[in-house]
Amino acid sequence: MFGNWLKTSILMAGIVALFGVVGGAIGGQQGMLIALLLGGGMNLWAYWFSDKAVLKMYNARQVDASTSPYLYNMVRELAQRANLPMPKVYIIDEAQPNAFATGRNPDHAAVAATTGIMRMLSERELRGVMAHELAHVKNRDILISTISATVAGAISSLAQFGMFFGGRDGENRPNPIVSIIIMIMAPIAGMLIQMAISRTREFGADRGGAEISGDPEALASALAKIEAYAKGIPMHAAEAHPETAQMMIMNPLSGGGLRGLFSTHPSTQERIAKLRAMR
Repeated sequence: MFGNWLKTSILMAGIVALFGVVGGAIGGQQGMLIALLLGGGMNLWAYWFSDKAVLKMYNARQVDASTSPYLYNMVRELAQRANLPMPKVYIIDEAQPNAFATGRNPDHAAVAATTGIMRMLSERELRGVMAHELAHVKNRDILISTISATVAGAISSLAQFGMFFGGRDGENRPNPIVSIIIMIMAPIAGMLIQMAISRTREFGADRGGAEISGDPEALASALAKIEAYAKGIPMHAAEAHPETAQMMIMNPLSGGGLRGLFSTHPSTQERIAKLRAMR
């Protein structure tokens, strides 16, 4: 728990520093001051509202015991087994099988599953997946993953801000400093996520999920199915917001440079082997 708070604090400090550097390059001392204030404000906003922003990106709809008793009651039973408060439950209308957890702490958590994963997996397998997401909640992985997702998008917005306000010099020629800043924004966003989120958290959530559900083979089987089908079914919301890919139980990106840049998932085969060794 302390390790995750430390990583979150380092990430937030890095964001403020990055905003300050970019602001200084664009507008000198005054630009740096404005950017530092924006960076601090961004951190506060991300802490309180980043989970809602991510759910909105995916057009997730909240469900309850009356609108989706199958998923809601499954999550409730698993949350009780994990000694966790009942999280909010959401469904995402996407054909790709996937799921994620979000929120700032176990008292303000949410889990989301796609319609594709609910159709594709057996009840036992889906139970393993939702237990994995609840393990992220219990391990307090969700704050840093949610903040990093929204902040990465903010960095891209900052680059666009630089292009708009400082993209050209007094003779209307491209400003080389701003051009360089814009070129490195996406890699920096990816590196921040890579540094902030260790791939080992997925192994920890796999183990924790297997312990919560009491069925490591169910999660192993679910992971094999998700990987087999997810690659051939694009997830449009994830492609539009690749910085959120690290939140999913399986990398949802179809390919290309962004897949590698934002990839924070270990090998599925290795995850399955570790789960089966628990039996």
